[in-house]
Amino acid sequence: MTDPIADYLTRLRNAIKASHRIVEIPASNIKKEITKVLHDKGYIQNYKFEENGPQGTIKIALKYNPSTKQNAIVSLSRISKPGLRKYVKHEDLPRVINGLGIAILSTSRGVMTDKEARVEGVGGEVLCYVY
Repeated sequence: MTDPIADYLTRLRNAIKASHRIVEIPASNIKKEITKVLHDKGYIQNYKFEENGPQGTIKIALKYNPSTKQNAIVSLSRISKPGLRKYVKHEDLPRVINGLGIAILSTSRGVMTDKEARVEGVGGEVLCYVY
């Protein structure tokens, strides 16, 4: 697999389109950190890391609106790809939908959102946009 983060986002997108409640994804450290950010910002309901086998899995419970049955995640898009990495300085951090969405960055201080990176004054690689 060339791009495990793109696979992670695609599995989430497919589960949302199929209206699944839970999705299982092969685990890695970066995927665990992205999952924690999504949970902290309210895009997923819950998550669980299972250590079965050499790699382990991440079980993610997706969040739906009870009345309209719409998912909390409208769009997931990969920005920095293996063929073309996208790095930004802290002055040039992107704003997703004028601040309504989040950009997830991999910085020297860990995986964080664009807003947290602005506060800490760090730049890094833009992994994906979520809204």
